[in-house]
Amino acid sequence: MNEIKRKKNEIRLKIWDLLEKSGVARFPKPVMGRIPNFKGAEQAAVNLTMQSEWRDARVVFVNPDSPQRHVRMLALMQGKVLVMATPRLREGFLLLDPRKIAPYRYPEASTIRGAFRWGIKIGLDVPKIDLKVTGSVAVDLMGRRLGKGHGYSEIEYGILGEIGVLDSDTPVATTVHELQIVSEIPEEEHDMPVQLIVTPERVMRTNARGKPRILWELVDEEILREIPILKKLKEMKSIGN
Repeated sequence: MNEIKRKKNEIRLKIWDLLEKSGVARFPKPVMGRIPNFKGAEQAAVNLTMQSEWRDARVVFVNPDSPQRHVRMLALMQGKVLVMATPRLREGFLLLDPRKIAPYRYPEASTIRGAFRWGIKIGLDVPKIDLKVTGSVAVDLMGRRLGKGHGYSEIEYGILGEIGVLDSDTPVATTVHELQIVSEIPEEEHDMPVQLIVTPERVMRTNARGKPRILWELVDEEILREIPILKKLKEMKSIGN
């Protein structure tokens, strides 16, 4: 493990421990190894919906983790097309069109199990994304973030950039607890930054700029086996060249 990865892991461990000891962590527990659910996640979601980036978005991409469940439900309630990554990207992406789901089903559809029931698998046929919402373990005010450490958010971001449905101007937002904001996070080339940090108490914007692309030199055969949609994208790129 190199020095940057070691420091990142130290921050993750510190935040997971802090959330548990402070009583902020919520089910599913323990939060270690997860995008942590937190008290106030619903209010953070509501605060996000009050921002222009949300109001202007027709299609919203949201991660499948617990603290962003309310974000997903509000997207459906407000008539936005919702695109979700499946856990670990094993089954690619799901699309949920609120016009094709009975409103009383929105709470169910906003769960992972419900999304599989009420959404459709879309492969790489993804509509243009107007806003990407991601979960975080930690974030700093420069817009650098940490996920669980597996890189799935970065891979999602890269895939969406490679197929041309988002670019460096597409805003990326995260909803977190105040305790998840840290002074500084070390950065690597493949990291996905955030432009909008939303907590239950406040909203912060950053000047961070992303580069949504896949760094193919970092993608090995094991990753391709684990994420079939990434393998399909690589094959398409090879044919195109």
